[in-house]
Parts: sequence; C-alpha cells; structure tokens
Amino acid sequence: MAYVLIAIIAYLIGSVNFSVILSKKIAGFDVREKGSGNAGSTNMLRSVGKGAAAITLICDILKGVIAIGIAILLGNIFNSGNKSLLVQIAGLLVVIGHTFPVFFGFRGGKGVATSLGVLIMSNWKIGLICLVFALVLMVLTRIVSLGSIAAAILYPVLTLFITTNYIVQEGTGYFIYSVLLAVLVVFNHRENVKRLLNGTENRLGAK
Repeated sequence: MAYVLIAIIAYLIGSVNFSVILSKKIAGFDVREKGSGNAGSTNMLRSVGKGAAAITLICDILKGVIAIGIAILLGNIFNSGNKSLLVQIAGLLVVIGHTFPVFFGFRGGKGVATSLGVLIMSNWKIGLICLVFALVLMVLTRIVSLGSIAAAILYPVLTLFITTNYIVQEGTGYFIYSVLLAVLVVFNHRENVKRLLNGTENRLGAK
C-alpha cells in the first residue's frame, strides 16, 4: 500500500509544472510555445526572464525534496520494511511526473532540477558533487545541457564508491535506481545530444 501510495503522490507532485503556470501568469503565454519548447528553468530564462527562471528552478528542486520527504514519512507511518525502495519509487516517479505531467498534456520538462532535489535528499554528498560538477561544466562551456547530461552519467558512478550518507541506508541498493534516473534524464536530453554532436547546441548568453 505504501509503495502504490508514494508512486501516485510523487507522480502528481512532479506533474505540477511551475514553468507553464508562471509563464502564463507573468508573460501571458505557455513557455512550451517559445524558445526550445521545453518546460524548464533554462527556457524560462530565455523566454520570460531571470526572476521567473529562478522561481521555477527553486520550485522544481522542491518537488524532488518534498517527494522524498513524503516517502520517508509514509515509510514511518506504514512501518515499511524497505524504506529505501520507497525513496527510490518517489525519486523516479516525481521526475517522470515532471517529464510527463498529467495536468499539462504529458508535455513537461527534462527533470534536471527535480532530479537535483531528489539527489540532495537521497544522499546530500552525491547530490552536491553532481551539482558542483554540472556547474563547473556549465561555466566553462556555457552549455546547460552538457552539465546536466554529464552530472546524470556521473551519478551511477558515484553510487559505486559512496556507500554512506544515504537518507535510508538499509534495504534495496541505489545503483540500479541511479542508472534508471540517469537514463531518464539523458533520454529527455536526446535532442540536445544530437545538437552537441553536431556542434549546434545553444549556449547561455547567445542570441
């Protein structure tokens, strides 16, 4: 019961797309109809502005944080024997909800900010390493997608070497979960991968 409940709750939390809500309220249009067509903070920055992008980024991160928090709460309420599995279900489903939101025609964002919230809650050390790694790449290249994809790939690698600091230590291991989350994020960036290989990917600050 706890597994089904957290799956539904996490998916619905992920489905609340703040970029669509804010772009319509602030600018009067759906951000998915502008720029890259992505419902995320980077497209919000380009299409609506810095303030809206910052709010979107924070809210998307909080979706991951809240989903993992609720998973822990449900684990305590139901006294689940495998609380780490609850955390993993919550993490995957909140990102899936963000990518395929039921409230917005299943057209969402790429799940990077929400994944960051999930990572920081699941294991703060791994989350911070991935964040710093992504930011360094973004600063050096001015390509947001490159930092996001690279950090997603780094995540499973880190789970092989960092075995402490997990919010729930016992139960199911995190490697398979990390691979699934990384695959989801990279899949969401498939068009960016094509542009990166062609050398035509957008850079921050470019006209």
